[in-house]
Amino acid sequence: MRTFYGVLVTDGRRGAVTGGRLVSGIAGHKIYMSNINGSNLEQIAKTLSLVSWHMFTILLIVGAGTLVCIAYEPAMALMAYPIILVNAGGALMFLAVGLGGHGQLLRLPGMYLMSGTAILAWLGIS
Repeated sequence: MRTFYGVLVTDGRRGAVTGGRLVSGIAGHKIYMSNINGSNLEQIAKTLSLVSWHMFTILLIVGAGTLVCIAYEPAMALMAYPIILVNAGGALMFLAVGLGGHGQLLRLPGMYLMSGTAILAWLGIS
């Protein structure tokens, strides 16, 4: 019989790995890059922006993958705390910068993915 912990974390993390990759990697990439490519930034700035976008996607995938490992080995639950802190801090950064005059950040999925990951990870290990 699966425990509540097992259902929440295992099923939630599988969804986060797949959903996070799809949302950030595909939908977010299209929204983000259409804004960047439509701007008057120099080509090097556009390239660096693309790299930073995909680094963010990698952060989400690695964090979700780590949480999948925790779901299968609950004794490793301490590994979730850095993921929770990074994601909560990132979500707060998105919110602060978005409310501080860069409202377009609030339309991107980053804040929502990061806050959702932090909340579900916290619930999963609680």
